[in-house]
Amino acid sequence: MNAVITAIGGYVPPSILTNKKISETVDTSEEWIEKRTGIKERRIAAKDVATSDLASEAIANLIKKYKIDPLEIEALVLATATPDYILAPTASLVCEKSGLLNAFGVDLNAACSGFLYALEMAANMIESGRYEKIIVVGADKMSSIVDYEDRNTCILFGDGAGAVLLEKTTSNYGLMKSILRTDGSGTSALLVPAGGSRKPAEMSSILHKMHYLKQDGSFVFKKAVASMASVSQEVISKNELQTDEIDWVIPHQANLRIINAVSENLNINSEKVKVNIDRYGNTTSATIPLCLWDFVDDFEEGQNLLITTFGAGFSWGATCLKWGIMREQRTVKSRRINVRKKSILVTQ
Repeated sequence: MNAVITAIGGYVPPSILTNKKISETVDTSEEWIEKRTGIKERRIAAKDVATSDLASEAIANLIKKYKIDPLEIEALVLATATPDYILAPTASLVCEKSGLLNAFGVDLNAACSGFLYALEMAANMIESGRYEKIIVVGADKMSSIVDYEDRNTCILFGDGAGAVLLEKTTSNYGLMKSILRTDGSGTSALLVPAGGSRKPAEMSSILHKMHYLKQDGSFVFKKAVASMASVSQEVISKNELQTDEIDWVIPHQANLRIINAVSENLNINSEKVKVNIDRYGNTTSATIPLCLWDFVDDFEEGQNLLITTFGAGFSWGATCLKWGIMREQRTVKSRRINVRKKSILVTQ
């Protein structure tokens, strides 16, 4: 029994933060940001929008597009590094907002590797035979922990959410073998120093901006390239594939230079590598599902996808996925209406 993706949904906030806008508040330029990161713009959620709202919108998109009954979903695994609250779990809120009344929900935090970890967890739940339909979500409101006076981090991150439906199948489609890794010695290079049990919120932590993300960019860059390239090669071999049998690469969207370096190390043509960092920036747990959502029409039945990630923790990993048969999408109906004596075509 395997676990296969049969539906995909996504959501990004409407508000766009461009490089030009950032360059007006910190010492940088549009050209410098794009050259160093590959990012042109990113989406930013409104102040009254939380991670649970982003996740619920992505699930709503999935449910509506593929005509899914929410009551059939048995579990929700939500990957996020920016929960609505430290307590209660964000997954509980998302289950309520999305009408997943027969599902239990659980949060998982592995930073930028969160969605891959959650996908592996959900796949194993299905392969055990105990579950048949599980929604896996990656969602983050990174703007809530980014200091927009810090040039090293504010240029990188955006907000968004992506969701996939995993279902059981007896075919050879679906998630193959994965390799997941963790190295806690790198924690200090990428973290939010305060707000947890190590350093609870207090006046001094707020004044020193310790509730914002801090990053040693150069060290993280080198570690990300080496780790993603190495684990990707390992997982290709573990699944008894050759590099030229990989049809598409879905990498974590942290930095275009990292993505290019990994594909070069793997000797994989850049045309096979899916990239949308230019439009969304680094959405942390959401980058992989948003990439799947953006490019779903390019994937064909039986093709081999390579997913690889790296994030805080340090956490990283890779998996191979044999693309299966997607659920039938909702038929878009068209009707003609008259507006001020002009006939126009609308969809519903």
